[in-house]
Amino acid sequence: MSTPHFGRMLTAMVTPFDANGDLDLARAQELAVRLLDQGTDALVVCGTTGESPTVFYDQKMDLFRAVLEAVDGRAKVIANTGDNCTADSVTFSKQVVDLGVDAIMTVVPYYNKPPQEGLYQHFRTVAEAVEVPVVLYNIPGRSVVNMTSETTLRLAHDVENIVAVKEASSDFTQIAEIINGAPAGFEVLSGNDTDTLPMMGLGATGVISVVSHVAGMRFKEMIEAQVAGEHTRALRLHLELLPLMQGLFATANPILVKAGLALQGFPVGGVRLPLVPPTADQTGEIARIMRGVGLLEN
Repeated sequence: MSTPHFGRMLTAMVTPFDANGDLDLARAQELAVRLLDQGTDALVVCGTTGESPTVFYDQKMDLFRAVLEAVDGRAKVIANTGDNCTADSVTFSKQVVDLGVDAIMTVVPYYNKPPQEGLYQHFRTVAEAVEVPVVLYNIPGRSVVNMTSETTLRLAHDVENIVAVKEASSDFTQIAEIINGAPAGFEVLSGNDTDTLPMMGLGATGVISVVSHVAGMRFKEMIEAQVAGEHTRALRLHLELLPLMQGLFATANPILVKAGLALQGFPVGGVRLPLVPPTADQTGEIARIMRGVGLLEN
């Protein structure tokens, strides 16, 4: 595995809201520091887990500024800037880069179902408009369209500042093809916590994680064991955390990871519609799982 650009355990940070559903920037800063203290190497701000569809551009700018201030150079900050309109993605990405973020992440355009050539042109246009590293984000479960290994590799070879892809396809044949055909320095990051260990076995460098909000040190230990060649230990840690990694996605993310943080005594507010709070049964089940893996007192 190559030396990673951003570290091995990145966290897709939730966006804290106050009781009125407004951004809680002070809590976002506290959360950023908390995540770094618990093993996170870099932060991905306002991605899917950060409820990007319901955080508007001006609010995202405020959030990026707040996180950059809190991190203060201690770790890299990657801002999610992509949407399903190329022109808007370019304009917003330029504005965000001016804030001083270390990189941007941009997702496969959703809803409009572009063909592979459209994906190539979209990502190339966005990346060539900025001078920071760009992370592609392939998540067909949310964007409907899957970016094929051929398109990802074409971008990796053709566009110098496209340096990584967050792969949430769970298609291990596709993932292996990307890793095998990638140019030197291009890295593949897991987009699903459950896929992290097997993907690292194929040569992925790490993960953009959700479970790291509530089990950062344990998850980092698994990653470091795998890097060190301690594969049996890494597998044991993976299996121990597997019920939690699965349980956090029993309903739409980030509903339950926010509930998990609250259970640990670090509330970050609710979610914005059309997401809804967890049911009592869902909260009870995630509490049971967290107790079972030693993350809550009995």
